[in-house]
Amino acid sequence: MSPTTTAAPIEPATAVNAAPPESERPWEQPWWKPAKGQSGVFAYLIAIHVLALAGLILFPLPGWRVFTWLLVLGGFGGLGTTIGYHRLLAHRTLKTKSWIEQFLIFAAMFNGSGSPASWVAYHRLHHSRTDTEDDISSPTHGGFWWAHLRWLYQSEAVDGTRWCPDLMQGGYRIWYYAQPPILLLSLFCGFLLGLGWAGFFWLGAVRLVYALHGQCLVNSLTHLGEARTNGDRSQNVWWLGPLQLTAWGENWHGNHHTAAGLAKFSRHWWQVDIGWYVICGLEALGLASGVKRPHGAGR
Repeated sequence: MSPTTTAAPIEPATAVNAAPPESERPWEQPWWKPAKGQSGVFAYLIAIHVLALAGLILFPLPGWRVFTWLLVLGGFGGLGTTIGYHRLLAHRTLKTKSWIEQFLIFAAMFNGSGSPASWVAYHRLHHSRTDTEDDISSPTHGGFWWAHLRWLYQSEAVDGTRWCPDLMQGGYRIWYYAQPPILLLSLFCGFLLGLGWAGFFWLGAVRLVYALHGQCLVNSLTHLGEARTNGDRSQNVWWLGPLQLTAWGENWHGNHHTAAGLAKFSRHWWQVDIGWYVICGLEALGLASGVKRPHGAGR
């Protein structure tokens, strides 16, 4: 399962499908109406938000031990998403040892990011159709909340055989079936660590909701910029970075869209990019190779 398989090419933005008829535009459906086959996603989103709210009411101050674990697990998950799913699997901007890749996939799933095939298929579609009506997670047609949350349960599943055939084969398929037990482990890990009810709520639902919105802001907030000539509205949002913990770097989303084939999202020394620093560390240790960097950028 080392990432040696060539990724599915991202189709040019000019090769778009016809816009869906108004009666089929999912962003014009009532917000509470999930798409066919997406009721489970909707139920999950409702459940973790209700549990997170209950946890914040019952345990507004979880204690330093729980808070420390919150940062550790949140950071663990953030690296899985920004390095594992985004830079490694979706764009193939580096290669890693197989066990590193598997660790990052597990971390991303523990973070609530879903199976690798699902995440990557949606993301490649997003880049191919950026900020058009065929871009299922853009705020340009459905507004902020459509891009932030609603598309997750009101869009039909993307065809993985088209958008990520490299992840629809071999051992990658196992992760689809592993998703329910990993989510349960993620939700109940506070109990497993012996941290009681405060740990259950904070390390489970509160952490998952925080991670969810941290990722969703990349779809919504960072696509509210001025349109470029190709219609792309991606932008950098500097203050979002610190809120993303180890996914700090995803906030330089405008940079990423101008050169999606690079593993480095930052372009200036003052633009913090935690994922890039970790990638450089892995490369120095011989655990990563083939890192695609800007011309002239050192390690």
